[in-house]
Amino acid sequence: MQFEDLRLFVTTINEQSFTAAAEKLGLSKQYVSRRTMALEEELGVRLLNRTTRSLKPTDLGMTLYERAVRILDEVNETQELVSSQGVNVRGTLRVSAPMTFGTLHVSPLLPRFMQENPLISLELDLNDRAVDLVAEGYDMAIRGGMLEDSTLIAKRLMDIPMTACASPAYLERHSTPETPDDLRHHECLLYGHVKSVEWKFQTQGQLVCVPVKGKLRTNNGEVVRDAAVAGLGIAYLPVFIVSDALNDGRLQPVLQAHQPPTSAFYAVYPQHRQSSRAVQTFANFLKDHLAV
Repeated sequence: MQFEDLRLFVTTINEQSFTAAAEKLGLSKQYVSRRTMALEEELGVRLLNRTTRSLKPTDLGMTLYERAVRILDEVNETQELVSSQGVNVRGTLRVSAPMTFGTLHVSPLLPRFMQENPLISLELDLNDRAVDLVAEGYDMAIRGGMLEDSTLIAKRLMDIPMTACASPAYLERHSTPETPDDLRHHECLLYGHVKSVEWKFQTQGQLVCVPVKGKLRTNNGEVVRDAAVAGLGIAYLPVFIVSDALNDGRLQPVLQAHQPPTSAFYAVYPQHRQSSRAVQTFANFLKDHLAV
């Protein structure tokens, strides 16, 4: 079993196709497919279930994948440990971030980070899906709100004010809510894919949690904002997503006497990446510059 075969196999599982894995690695599809079949022949087991649309690991394939991910991580950490004796930090970072936050807040910082860290290779994946860092091979993710996975290490990057808002047309048709409890009778635009959604407000020093419902649910804040502008319901979003619409009057804040508590964005990473200098360098860079 060759080290390169493990890297090809892990990338194929992550990308779920030989074509995507080949494009990611700058190789031909035929080469990646041939090396994977050679690995199966060498081990004497089937590692992948192949369909016309995707590749899925068998049980033995998943066992190999999980071990291979750890091996590759250990090799990367060893390289970083040795190279850390030099002046510049080196390494490869695969980072996931929410689409809007990544575009508005992370993207403008990347040129400076890359200039200051010329030996770090960075892959930034902008997606509102909550990725599985370990299973999908990410070194770090940027996440907002409450963090549910206690096995991850989190570093607070910046506070995010929240707001509840709706279009003037919606409020004219359905009246303006006066208290958080009034939201039970309104069409609420749901952000995220959890079955039960609660919106939080500060009322006379007390935290109030209101269960809300609505016909539209999405994992993208801009979709929620646009639906609110179109008059489909009330949105509950970070201010940076709706600031332009609030400033030009397309949206109006509601429940201003009952402000939502401030949320936050975090850099999160698996425990086995805690010692990575590249991970710590990027996390500290974001913390220093996003807080400004």
